[in-house]
Amino acid sequence: MQIRTLGFVSVLAVLGASVAQAQPATEPGFALSTGTPGALVVERILVKVNGQLITQSDIEEAQVAALSLLPNRPQTDIELRQVMQELTPELVATTIDELLLAQRGDEMGFTLTDEQFDEIIDGIKVENDFDDEQLVSALAETEGLTMAGLRVMMEQRMLIQQVQQVEVNNRIVMTGTEAREYYDANLDEFTIPATVTLREIVIGLPEGTGPLAAAGAERASEIAEATLARVMAGEDFAAVASEASTAASKENGGLIGPINLPDLADAVRVRVEALAVGDVGTVERTAAGFQILKLEAKTESSPIPFDGIRESIVQSVAEDRQAKALNDYLGRLREAAIIEWKDDGLKQIYEAVVAARAASSGV
Repeated sequence: MQIRTLGFVSVLAVLGASVAQAQPATEPGFALSTGTPGALVVERILVKVNGQLITQSDIEEAQVAALSLLPNRPQTDIELRQVMQELTPELVATTIDELLLAQRGDEMGFTLTDEQFDEIIDGIKVENDFDDEQLVSALAETEGLTMAGLRVMMEQRMLIQQVQQVEVNNRIVMTGTEAREYYDANLDEFTIPATVTLREIVIGLPEGTGPLAAAGAERASEIAEATLARVMAGEDFAAVASEASTAASKENGGLIGPINLPDLADAVRVRVEALAVGDVGTVERTAAGFQILKLEAKTESSPIPFDGIRESIVQSVAEDRQAKALNDYLGRLREAAIIEWKDDGLKQIYEAVVAARAASSGV
């Protein structure tokens, strides 16, 4: 199915009436573009960031790109509007933040050299088995890009990556000592839980209510007690389960597991923890019927050795720190920037996303 996209103004309308109805307060929120010879295109300006424009088309392109990455694409207009309602606030914020980072990269003197761009082009051609003509054609048909447009896009990505690496990532240091301290302080994260392997016998309950159901339940209880007596007298639990149980597990002798002990329902876990390996519990009434459990096997919880996960701890904690540091850094860029909104409703949406990001990163 080919994905159809809603116009950005329509998406803003579902985000909030104030967005759709707001009007530019100071200067016209439109710009003229002559991207196609002989054509005059009116672009709606959404916001200016340090003098650079972000237009309706910019966000629409981001929407299309985001839709293409979804594992399950919307099939109806209603689904599409719902997805856009969820995606667009984050896309607006990301577009502004990426522009701020690219502008900072330009200030720092980063640039995409001809040699670097040629390497990118060569990689694309090799990966897709394109020659020069096929690449130009594919860019135009699938991405709506010229080679010049591709270079602009690649340079912006490079600027963003360089700024993040130099200004954020390179300043985050995670030592082996810190990793050990984190490991010791968060040992639960690095502990393999205890597991249990059980066997069960279930004597099912009759359906319905009333005297007949009550009598059937009493009879099921008697059968369960008699079945338990057989097991306690020495009959093989698995054989009795295969013969008498009404649960699906009867097909493999009532075997269940192994199961992580913390994953068991509280009531079942209490029963299991009272058993030693090989023990058989009492008859207990459950929603499925009268149940008898045997603890077939058990493993104790144990911490993963530090040396085996040291590098993953260093990487994980460093990534968390980098995410927080990037959010802090973007906050400083926003404070220093001149951001001119053409729509107060869109500004509110952006500020809500920024506040949510700050809260999630602990800023």
